[in-house]
Amino acid sequence: MENEEKVMTGEESLKIITDMINKTKANVRQGSFHLIFWGWLIFFCSLSEFLLMKFTSFSSPWFIWYLVGPGILVSITYGFMKGKKEHVHTYADSIYMWTWIGFMFVALILMLFLNLEKRYDLIPPFILLAAGLPTFISGFIIKFRPLIFGGISMWVISLIAYFGGYSIAPLAVPAAMITGYLIPGYLIRRMIGHDTV
Repeated sequence: MENEEKVMTGEESLKIITDMINKTKANVRQGSFHLIFWGWLIFFCSLSEFLLMKFTSFSSPWFIWYLVGPGILVSITYGFMKGKKEHVHTYADSIYMWTWIGFMFVALILMLFLNLEKRYDLIPPFILLAAGLPTFISGFIIKFRPLIFGGISMWVISLIAYFGGYSIAPLAVPAAMITGYLIPGYLIRRMIGHDTV
């Protein structure tokens, strides 16, 4: 039996290209949700912890970080629901997803180690250092420079948090959320709305 290859028409090729562009737009839109959601959640938790430490006598201002637990559930649920609707998953989708899952494990292990050693002052700079990597890689995956620069800004701000000490670190985290997650997330959302991606 001969193995015959079907030659595509120009119209069929154009349809495949259009479908892949639309698939990329959907994936980028999902990524913008996560950037904006986590940007605002971490911004709120970090700024709240700082304000509670500075202006109240509350003995455990770090309790605000328990909001991250429900945030993880929201993020996983959203990703699962969107993933079920998609019929095509690209290699880039897998790299993107596993990069962020890897970051989640690194962040949890870092927080465990730093808490066991009672090095609370190192949590913000080390988490920002770790968060910069998936942000940077994601920018390359979706070919979006503001996200690449967002990852770089997180590394720079992690250095500021490290050398600035515990008094400045809680303010470095909200700054990193603005430059690393919120600005790129809203730019992606705006670009998707204007069909320029």
